[in-house]
Amino acid sequence: MTLAEAILSRRTIFQFKPGPVPKAVIEKILSFGIWAPNHLLTEPWRFTVIGERTKRILADRYRQIQMDRTPAHVDPENRAKIGEAGHKKFMSKPTILAVSCLQEGDEQRRREDYAAACCAMQNVQLAAWDLGVGMQWSTGPITMERATYDLLGIDPEKEYLIGFYYVGYPDEVPKPRRKPFSEVVRWTP
Repeated sequence: MTLAEAILSRRTIFQFKPGPVPKAVIEKILSFGIWAPNHLLTEPWRFTVIGERTKRILADRYRQIQMDRTPAHVDPENRAKIGEAGHKKFMSKPTILAVSCLQEGDEQRRREDYAAACCAMQNVQLAAWDLGVGMQWSTGPITMERATYDLLGIDPEKEYLIGFYYVGYPDEVPKPRRKPFSEVVRWTP
């Protein structure tokens, strides 16, 4: 696959085939992240591969988040079903990675480092796609909670958790949806 083919064909994957991505493949995919551009070579990105025990703890928390987000008028039985659906959804992700970036220096450096870490994430997604592996970048309450930081061994004073990557072999590849290029570009004289 050429780089252009990877960029044009890559999609966010929501449905995965069962089974984790092998460790060697995960390491190979993540190794492309370190080649992202980064001002002053700060290399701010950090990758955490989430093991099964940690995944179960996070899935339990995700269940509770889903129940807490349920409108008050929903009865307890249906609230529990919503929670279980959330737990099942989280556990259905074959492999989960957390991506964070260092928080050092002034506000400008932190912005640059966040941007660099996001570039690393794009490198990782494209490398994964080239190997037949799909990803979904996910954020939300679970990625912002202190308990998640503690569970992953991340000090929130020193690192910012950008999000989770749900990783696996695609079961379904969505159709592309993008605005025409002409709607997002402008030229100045």
